[in-house]
Amino acid sequence: MPVYFNLQSMQVMYLGRYWRDIVWVSSFYIRYFITFGPFYGIFGTVLLIYLVKFLESPWIACVTQMSHIPMKMSREENRDWLSTQVLATCNVEQSFFNDWFTGHLNFQIEHHLFPTMPRHNYQKVAPLVRSLCAKHGLQYVNKPILKAFGDIVRSLKKSAALWMDAYYET
Repeated sequence: MPVYFNLQSMQVMYLGRYWRDIVWVSSFYIRYFITFGPFYGIFGTVLLIYLVKFLESPWIACVTQMSHIPMKMSREENRDWLSTQVLATCNVEQSFFNDWFTGHLNFQIEHHLFPTMPRHNYQKVAPLVRSLCAKHGLQYVNKPILKAFGDIVRSLKKSAALWMDAYYET
């Protein structure tokens, strides 16, 4: 998966002529090889890059899925942009650990509303978003991290049951 994702990203940048992005991505790999190449060699450094990506993948999946998958959002409902962003995501309660573990992406609602805002500022804008949601009658979901993880499992279990019913239907 990490190999495909990197190749696909480079292809999109090349075909879209995103030269600045290509320079930045290339500079990452150049710096990576300058830093680790003398210790591990070329093959070892490539292996390290993909080992880190392999270990990072479950983390990013958990962080993003606990804020998206459990939300019940109907595609048939015609909603405005604000309502869609708020109702399609949820937050995980703010704490030192949650901020660190999620990289401040525990403020997923704010992330969807202000995608270019530096993540460490989400907690500053959260009270304003909460009041905006209250003003427009939108539910602002903020849950403990263990409940968020449990919601992932419950959602996957529900999806598996639907698939099993459809697959084994006689």
